[in-house]
Amino acid sequence: MIVLFVLIALVLLLVIANIRVVQQAKAFVIERLGAYKTTWNVGLHVKVPIIEKVAKVVTLKEQVADFPPQPVITKDNVTMQIDTVVYFQITDPKLYTYGIEQPMVAIENLSATTLRNIIGDLELDQCLTSRDIINTKMRTILDEATDPWGIKVNRVELKNILPPKEIQNAMEKQMKAERERREAILRAEGEKRAAILEAEGQKESAILKADAKKQQQILEAEGQAEAILKVQNATAEGIRLINEATPSEAVIRLKALEAFSAAANGSATKIIIPSEIQGLAGLAGGIIEAVKEDK
Repeated sequence: MIVLFVLIALVLLLVIANIRVVQQAKAFVIERLGAYKTTWNVGLHVKVPIIEKVAKVVTLKEQVADFPPQPVITKDNVTMQIDTVVYFQITDPKLYTYGIEQPMVAIENLSATTLRNIIGDLELDQCLTSRDIINTKMRTILDEATDPWGIKVNRVELKNILPPKEIQNAMEKQMKAERERREAILRAEGEKRAAILEAEGQKESAILKADAKKQQQILEAEGQAEAILKVQNATAEGIRLINEATPSEAVIRLKALEAFSAAANGSATKIIIPSEIQGLAGLAGGIIEAVKEDK
């Protein structure tokens, strides 16, 4: 009985030791007696002791490979240093395990070779301005080449493009000159805009002043017209009152005499005396009597 219990305990321990739990985004490549048997995906699995083994644990998540700078020569014989970043994902654990030895080294060498071929057909200016085109070409070539290895290349990015030092200095001077040119253009546009705003302000101010002067002239004209109207109304009222009063002949002659006296006191050098006024002196007594009757 003791031996039986010991054997059962050993079997249980052996079974427990061969239980595997595959986590999310991982895969186990299983071999049986040295040959590929199957691929375990997410879940609980038990392998046969001694006969089966886990040959490789593969990560199915997207991975990043940052390769060091590679010397490349452009079409116009300029040597540059370019480092690349490759984003890839393992799609077939079996091919990844048995397709190639050291797949990361293979991807690095393949990316360097592909980069040299692409840059060799471009000039320096094209290399600096055509990053997207270079990235697309490299991704297509690498993805096709790594497909038999169970690897899918999702993206390729040129991280840095480092031309020779003298070219960098020339580029910095060119960029500085371009910044100064843009700054001068922006300053000129700002000054022009300020001048336009100032001119518009002066124009608006002149219009407001003209409107104010026009309004003032209108008010003055209306005041003068109103004053003339009042004078005319007063004159008409005076004439109406005189007509209603029915003045006598003597009063009219006296007013005429007063008007003549005022004219005589003026600056006129010649005075024509109407014949009617010549007899006014002799009628003074009669006028005085008439005035007394009016009072």
